[in-house]
Formats: sequence, structure tokens, C-alpha cells
Amino acid sequence: MISPIGWIIIWIGVFFDILGAIGLVRFPDVYNRLQAATKCVTLGTFGIMIGIFLLKGFSSMGIKALICGAFLLLTSPVAAHALMKGSIHFGTKLWKGSVMDAYGKDKLGGEQIEKED
Repeated sequence: MISPIGWIIIWIGVFFDILGAIGLVRFPDVYNRLQAATKCVTLGTFGIMIGIFLLKGFSSMGIKALICGAFLLLTSPVAAHALMKGSIHFGTKLWKGSVMDAYGKDKLGGEQIEKED
């Protein structure tokens, strides 16, 4: 019974990875692209790792999949946050359709990043 559940979770993970890849291509600026990469790809790849664990069990491969999944959950959001903060500090412009930049205003001493026209 575990095998079909494992395959379903793997396919859900692949679907989220595809959505993240589409977001990387379609979104207009670095901030939106990082959000797509972090949320969709982290969830998708973690789903694949959990599916592999369900298929392989407590074997060598299953334990490695769990360790990789835990590592991914811990490092991917932190890396995206660091890239986003670096982009703000180096002055990467927001997309012209962005409504507000509360993070940039708060973290850069009250100044707001100018939007592209």
C-alpha cells in the first residue's frame, strides 16, 4: 500500500517543481522569481524525497532521501532570503507593477527602492 502513495507524492512533487520552473521563466523580477523558486521547488523536491523514502523504506537510499529533504528544508529558504536581501542592498529595481516595498523601506533606514518605469 505504501508504494502507490510514494508514487503519488513523487508526482505531486514533480508537479510543484514544474510550477516553480514556470514561475522562474514567467515572473518579472528577481524577487518574484526567488519566491517561485523557494516555495514551489522546495516543496516539490521535498515531496520527491519523501516519496523516495516511502518507496525504499529504511534502507540506505531511503535514509539519504530523508537527510537530503531535511537539508533542503533548512537551506533553501535561508539562501533565498540571503539572495533577496543582497539584491535589495545592491539596488536591484522592483518590477513596475509592484505595489509596495515594506522590507526595503524598513531595512534600509526608511528609504524606499525606486521602481522601474
